Amino acid sequence: MNQALLFSVFVVASCGLAYELIAGALSSYLLGDSVMQFSTVIGCYLFAMGIGSWLSRYVERHLVARFVQVELIVGVLGGYSAAGLFFIFVWFSAPFKLALYLAVFAIGVLVGLEIPLIMRILKRDLSFKDVVSQVLTFDYLGALAVSILFPLLLVPHLGLVRSGLLFGLLNVLVALWALWLFRAQLHNAAWLRTQAFVSLAVLAGGFAAAGQFTTLAEAHLYADEVVYTEATPYQRIVLTRWKDDLRLFLNNNLQFSSRDEYRYHEALVHPGLSTLPGARRVLVLGGGDGLAAREILKYPQVESVTVVDLDPAMTQLFSTAAPLRKLNADALLSPRVSVVNEDALQWLEENDDSFDFVVVDFPDPSNFAIGKLYSAAFYRLLEKHLSAGALAVIQSTSPLYARQSFWCVVSTLESVGFVTTPYHALVPSFGEWGFVLAGRRAYKPPAAYPVDTRFLTPETTPALFQFPKDMARVDAEVNRLNNQVLVRYFESEWRQVIR
Repeated sequence: MNQALLFSVFVVASCGLAYELIAGALSSYLLGDSVMQFSTVIGCYLFAMGIGSWLSRYVERHLVARFVQVELIVGVLGGYSAAGLFFIFVWFSAPFKLALYLAVFAIGVLVGLEIPLIMRILKRDLSFKDVVSQVLTFDYLGALAVSILFPLLLVPHLGLVRSGLLFGLLNVLVALWALWLFRAQLHNAAWLRTQAFVSLAVLAGGFAAAGQFTTLAEAHLYADEVVYTEATPYQRIVLTRWKDDLRLFLNNNLQFSSRDEYRYHEALVHPGLSTLPGARRVLVLGGGDGLAAREILKYPQVESVTVVDLDPAMTQLFSTAAPLRKLNADALLSPRVSVVNEDALQWLEENDDSFDFVVVDFPDPSNFAIGKLYSAAFYRLLEKHLSAGALAVIQSTSPLYARQSFWCVVSTLESVGFVTTPYHALVPSFGEWGFVLAGRRAYKPPAAYPVDTRFLTPETTPALFQFPKDMARVDAEVNRLNNQVLVRYFESEWRQVIR
């Protein structure tokens, strides 16, 4: 019996940490700034667990029955936490943060009650030192197991909603196991079993319907028809369609619209690459959609294009889905293109190759994981991979809506010795968007474009490099790994835009 209860500790600990990870991941997906979300969620959760542990002193009788009831409540509440929070965000966005921390607090209190109750039950048959050592051992092992399984298996294959419901079911199964183990000691076992089976049915029904719920919620969240969704260990990918307009969203942030993405990608690639007739080797960091590679492949002198994108799901999707292959002109399948699925910073550290032109096309610096890719340390590493006379171009968010963020990127590039040439272009889906060319010497705009373009012309190109008063340079700190000031700039400025 004691070994069975100790295994229950393993399961209970797994469930408790899973609810914490789900809340942190969901809030990061929906609100951005993963460090802030995980930090506040973890802090609130641990504080609530402390309160739950303190409250356990007031449970004096019927310990097994109380433990069973706690398991049932935390199973239903924790199991439905992701679905409930997603529902609130989609249909009632204003109180989302309040609901998030109330849910985290309530689950934390219940989880804080679990271990003290189990320890008091085990104390009947074990010495105090054995109870503490064994319970904490299984508690930590359970936390380790779920921390490994959560990003590698659960989120990619089940998603957050189904993962929550799965752990809710495990809590209920622990309750049923406890009911069977202590069946002879419980005077109200029948009533507790009824509660357990009702909870089991509620969670099982939710698990079965999770796919339909997610589809319904995302259909409401996005203005257009959702045609594809996938949760990967790195992000949530959503594709929507309205007539002939395909749109890609990563973690709820628009990445492109097929109606005007050519403006963005022409502005990203051609002002730099068209001035490098000798460019043979090109590197694309990010750009897993293949759209930057499509523009680069227009240059016959380019012999090889290396695309380094962290998420294999992205490059796989844009290599196999017919509408997306049409959009990127099968760029990712070109014999001149090599796709590498690795972290860009790590790949640059481990690779010694040099390139004649580098496209840095990362998502906006909305969190610290991405912000490191806009840091002085990253740009210093990038410079080592540029051949003589090479150029790099960096997408740098909007100089209109995120003015200080844009000039922070410029300041950061200059801090490591780059000569910078900032410019901007109007992309209707985004508004005014900014880019920065960086090299070892001054840049001269092209007199002509040697490839076909739909947006750029030699006559309009000079205007790209002119900044009106409301986008002119402002003071900005250098973005370093140890301060990540760019993420704070970005979050503050875009929050004002959203309001």
